[in-house]
Amino acid sequence: MEFNGRELSSCENTNSSPFSTKEVQFLKNVLARSGYNSHRRSSGFADALHAHSSFDSNPWIIDSGASDHMTSTSSSFSSYFPCSGKEKVRVADGSLSSISGKGSICCTPSLTLSSVLHVPKLSMNLLSISTITKELNCTVLFDSSSCVFQELGTEKILGYGKEHNGLYLLEYDLEILSKDNTSGQALHSSSTTSSQQELVQWHRRLGHPSFLVLGNMFPNLIKQCTMSNLTCDACEFAKHTRSSYPPQNIKSTSPFVLIHSDVWGPSRAVSVSGYRWFVTFIDCYSRTTWVYLMRTKNEVFQCFQMFHKLICTQFDAKVKVLRSDNGTEYSEGSFQKYLCDHGILHQTSCVNTPAQNGVAERKNRHLLEVARSLMFTMNVPKTYWGDAVLSAAYLINRMPLRALEFKTPLDLLLRNCPFTVPPKVFGCVCFVHKHKKDISKLDPRALKCIFIGYTATQKGYKCYHPPTRKTYVSMDVTFRESEAYFSSSSLQGESYSEEELTHGGQGEWISSLELTYRNQGERISSLEEEKNNMETENEETVNLENVMEVEKGNDGESLNGSKGLMRQENDDFLTYSRRKHKVTAIESALPSQEAIPNSVPKPTQTPLSTDPTLPYSSNLPCDIPNIDDINLPIATRKGVRACTQHPISNYISYDSLSPSYRAFVSSLLSVSIPQDWKEALADPKWEDAMVEEMKALSKNDTWELASLPYGKRAVGCKWVFTIKRKADGTIERYKARLVARGFTQTYGVDYQETFAPVAKMNSIRVLISCAVNLGWDLQQLDVKNAFLHGDLAEEIYMEIPPGFSCQKTEGKVCKLKKSLYGLKQSPRAWFDRFRKAMLSFGYQQSNADHTMFVKHCHGRITILIVYVDDIVVTGDNPIEVSKLKNHLAREFEIKDLGKLSYFLGIEVAHSEKGIFLSQRKYVLDLLEETGMLGCRPAHTPIEANHKLQSGDGECVDRERYQRLVGKLLYLSHTRPDIAYAVSVVSQFMHDPHSAHLDAVHRILRYLKSSAGKGLLFEKHKSLKLEAYTDADWAGSLDDRRSTSGYCIFVGENLVSWRSKKQTVVARSSAEAEYRAMAHGTCELLWLKRLMEDLRLTIEKPLMLYCDNIAAINIAHNPVQHDRTKHIEIDRHFIKEN
Repeated sequence: MEFNGRELSSCENTNSSPFSTKEVQFLKNVLARSGYNSHRRSSGFADALHAHSSFDSNPWIIDSGASDHMTSTSSSFSSYFPCSGKEKVRVADGSLSSISGKGSICCTPSLTLSSVLHVPKLSMNLLSISTITKELNCTVLFDSSSCVFQELGTEKILGYGKEHNGLYLLEYDLEILSKDNTSGQALHSSSTTSSQQELVQWHRRLGHPSFLVLGNMFPNLIKQCTMSNLTCDACEFAKHTRSSYPPQNIKSTSPFVLIHSDVWGPSRAVSVSGYRWFVTFIDCYSRTTWVYLMRTKNEVFQCFQMFHKLICTQFDAKVKVLRSDNGTEYSEGSFQKYLCDHGILHQTSCVNTPAQNGVAERKNRHLLEVARSLMFTMNVPKTYWGDAVLSAAYLINRMPLRALEFKTPLDLLLRNCPFTVPPKVFGCVCFVHKHKKDISKLDPRALKCIFIGYTATQKGYKCYHPPTRKTYVSMDVTFRESEAYFSSSSLQGESYSEEELTHGGQGEWISSLELTYRNQGERISSLEEEKNNMETENEETVNLENVMEVEKGNDGESLNGSKGLMRQENDDFLTYSRRKHKVTAIESALPSQEAIPNSVPKPTQTPLSTDPTLPYSSNLPCDIPNIDDINLPIATRKGVRACTQHPISNYISYDSLSPSYRAFVSSLLSVSIPQDWKEALADPKWEDAMVEEMKALSKNDTWELASLPYGKRAVGCKWVFTIKRKADGTIERYKARLVARGFTQTYGVDYQETFAPVAKMNSIRVLISCAVNLGWDLQQLDVKNAFLHGDLAEEIYMEIPPGFSCQKTEGKVCKLKKSLYGLKQSPRAWFDRFRKAMLSFGYQQSNADHTMFVKHCHGRITILIVYVDDIVVTGDNPIEVSKLKNHLAREFEIKDLGKLSYFLGIEVAHSEKGIFLSQRKYVLDLLEETGMLGCRPAHTPIEANHKLQSGDGECVDRERYQRLVGKLLYLSHTRPDIAYAVSVVSQFMHDPHSAHLDAVHRILRYLKSSAGKGLLFEKHKSLKLEAYTDADWAGSLDDRRSTSGYCIFVGENLVSWRSKKQTVVARSSAEAEYRAMAHGTCELLWLKRLMEDLRLTIEKPLMLYCDNIAAINIAHNPVQHDRTKHIEIDRHFIKEN
């Protein structure tokens, strides 16, 4: 019987009532005994909860047979909507009753019923259970004397009912409700202190499940407890979350049809076994969870291979679908090929839609909640997080789940899989018995350890001994479950001392590790070897009986085809027991604890052993980066910490890019460049590039072999590698360049003049703005081995290039005939040669920028600008451009790279709107180099009203600070938004301190949030020049000098900007602003001369904007007074121009 909102219920056409005559009479008798009139009819059992309101004297019957809430009293409604009367509902005796209206009724302050039907002929109020559970997302729990309505997720009590003469009536007395529901999470029942303590102990042993789950497991025990008193602070710390979304019950019908997977990490705390990640595989049907610990994210594929082999072998099943997010660890080529070869469909969630992979996401949360609860309860340090997660998985797989109708995952998978050993409280003190026969009578008989979990391959408890860093598996263990091994500390993550976690120095265990290959079935060491190892490590001899090493292998042959596994020679993982337990193949395949090596790697060390245990970890060796690694050019201790809360993918998107430009950007990030020549020789492509460079040097007759004359010093040399690309971003060639170490040259001996002009970035931006506004094409050329075209006037000797020494070159050096990259005089020699070639072809050298060459022919213009060996050509005369390319090809070896796309590390994107310049790759490389790809982003490059000054904080590495600031200075060529911040931090390059380094990190954090930002050059109607200036006043705390800043636009496109501290102290803000105007005027006049060299018409007058009235008045009126007479030169300079 149900109400469907139409004229008649769907049951109206049936002639029979859903209840027999005897059942109807029984209900009437029950109501009569309850004190109600017997002629009242029990209405159709709409799933309704019976509540009593202040507007209704009749109680509400909690009815599981009703389809809707129903009442006969119209005065109880807080909102009411009349009905036509044609709509009817069938009641218990089979008759039809008219519905007069619908509305909402407030039963209690915490319970409001909506869509309540007004049925005047009804003799009582009915509260529908099916309706209220759907509307309020709650569950209804009954016992023999009461029932409770509890909201899912928050577990808040919404209502409460009591049993009365066989019926459950809604309780509306607020005092009773408050008394019985003080904590909002418990049923009303009597309890004793001992029962509560016992239940709490089981709560700790079983991994802190909810008390609802415990009530299902221990029904007799839960009845003796007042659940409002059953609270757990550790659960509050570990599990407190926002309200969850309503669950979706969509499941597989058989095991392993659908596998959910997700990756968690990296953990800031490296586990005692060197792990920072874990991956989960969850069977959708049974919710059985397998966890694999990993040292790097790249091990996901190998973990899935092990998991897949396990399922195929132990369960004789096939995985049909793998569902995960869009992580790169799942989409890499070898993983996808493996899935395709085995016919496994890979489903991925949509971007920014984690709910589509909700099972795996929620399972990771569940695992971490339980793990945190286990650790917080017993003050376990964060370095044991791996053991806690494995213990959590072991317990969860054996605990009833609400989603499985309170069945355990392993019950569904195996029909029966109880605990192999009674569960104990994680992290508690335990005493492991010693069994050695030769132990002296005065030696201790047990070791005080910490309990860290279970193992699937043996029947015993896994206990860890921190002083010796050894793990034992044994049944001969005594537990003190109420005593924590580690002293009490803050649950918020106070660190423990190294001495408390590991006894002894770092070198003691590092030096003892040796790598060796052994078969899986081979034992690592004999009993005597183990005894010797322990005697070496400890002054006290620890004798253990029936000791043997636990093999931590997987199901046989390793993934790469080798049967060997990398192991420690003196692996300290010990297992002993006086009983033998036969483990079946199925039990071995169950997701549970595995053996963990007891060597405790420091976070800064590379683990030398592996831990291939089933099914939580991988047997793949990998490195943990050393935060003090000197090979990281700019990395700092703070910089290498990763944080998955702020992945770089949240701040970098390529969706708005065109397919061709997206492919170009991707190609920039796809190839790694060798750091030295030894690394290059390992790759045939780079080796060929080195050989090609040597051939080019030989072809140009760059040097000849000679003996080093007495009194002469040979200059060293090195290899530098880069990639030359085509216009579409594809690789044109791998470039290896031999560079002389010119910093060892001596002035006056090895070189004289060194100056050579370099193209100003401002000039390049002006050309781009003009090209966009005037519709010119931008072409790019590259001179191959440019410096080899310059002649040397000095006698210079160089060492033999690295990697090319042979018997013929022994005792010889290279006497240079031509200039070479790296020599002090090489840029000057090359530019002189290039300038002569351009002047001979009729081009004029610009006076504003000597690297720019211009040719006017028949009213058309061709412009060339050169930056060392990179050339940009533009203009409105394509014929002349073609002739220029031919001329340069005759003079030098030229590569025509086509349309300008990648110039000096700057990405150039062309579109209908204009040209966009960015240094996206440069930013990402910088973040990766400093280890800040996972940092928390910042929204501004520098703090407002910062107070940076000299000597602020501790000293930091000056060289690394200077290199990092230098990279930021180059990045500011396309990022005016960081110009001021970089200007500030560059003032401390001579003596950097920690506060200055923090400011640099702030800039990097800002760059992460805006890595794709750059400059857009749009087409406008004119080429007018505009300048904007500004200044602070006495901003520097060290010398109270002010900082000037200006921005200049050509054709309404930003081409020039600067932020610089003034050279003198300004005595007023007007003076500071006026000096800023002088600096802006200088740049404006230079741009004017540059445009005149190009013979381009610009609008006059030139516009200079300033926001200081006093400075503007000084510029307009030649009035001298105390504030201005000492800046007379600047005043006259601005006035004249």
